[in-house]
Amino acid sequence: MLGAVVVGIGTAGWVRIRDMLAPLLGSTAAELNVRGFISRRSLDPQQGVSQISVEEAVGREDIHVAFVCTENASHEDNVRTFLQAGKHVCVEYPMTMNYKAAVELWGLAQKKGVILHEEHIELLTEDYKELKKEVEGKILQEGTLHFTGEALKPGFGFPAFSGIARLTWLVELFGELSVSVATMEEDSGNNGSKMTATLLTSDNRPLTWIEERGPGLPRAKNINFHFDCCTLTQIPPAPRGSVGLFMQDLIHFSAKLVGQVSAEELQRERTRVLHCLQLAERIRELCSS
Repeated sequence: MLGAVVVGIGTAGWVRIRDMLAPLLGSTAAELNVRGFISRRSLDPQQGVSQISVEEAVGREDIHVAFVCTENASHEDNVRTFLQAGKHVCVEYPMTMNYKAAVELWGLAQKKGVILHEEHIELLTEDYKELKKEVEGKILQEGTLHFTGEALKPGFGFPAFSGIARLTWLVELFGELSVSVATMEEDSGNNGSKMTATLLTSDNRPLTWIEERGPGLPRAKNINFHFDCCTLTQIPPAPRGSVGLFMQDLIHFSAKLVGQVSAEELQRERTRVLHCLQLAERIRELCSS
């Protein structure tokens, strides 16, 4: 059994504890045993699990794994703390708020001989899987992915990082991308923002990514992908999956811990994560200039 600690006790942290207490039978997730949680607040036990300090967690030999579920701005420091202590780490996206720090953390994980895993449950959703099937084999001419949602609380970072799930969709669907233009519009009076980035595929096909947030905006992904043979304007409907998204991610992460994921797959994930963070950083730079 691998002892685990959950850092941050918001919605994601609460679900991580729940899933480790009742893992999918027969899955590698059953190898994990939650031994405590960490929070800046002083809290009563959560789902029967007691609060412990960071110092205790990094020093305990029966804790091998940390789940970092804090606000985005503190991901990097928490990940580094546990990697330096020789613990495996699963962190919610984005791992860091800049590309250079992410490269350093991957290097630290390799040096310590531990697994560093960035959660991307958006790739596990049934609607994404259906969209992936629809896109397969088609030649993109141009496309748009427009996300809308409520304004975020402080600590989530620049939209290219807080919205990196959408960027990850585009990279997984259309391959390596580059950034040609990016702009940012802000309505500080209404706590609204709209980031627009023009991305290019390897064969110079334009993809527009828009992250728009503000009061009252519905949480939605709107697509318009023009292919050589057809146009997709809606994400295909899909039935609800039988296994929860965080449980699927837990199984994937724990499979890495027990050596069931190939070195090639680990490298592919690392390459994708770093590529998306590099794109996000370039978008932020262009918006700032």
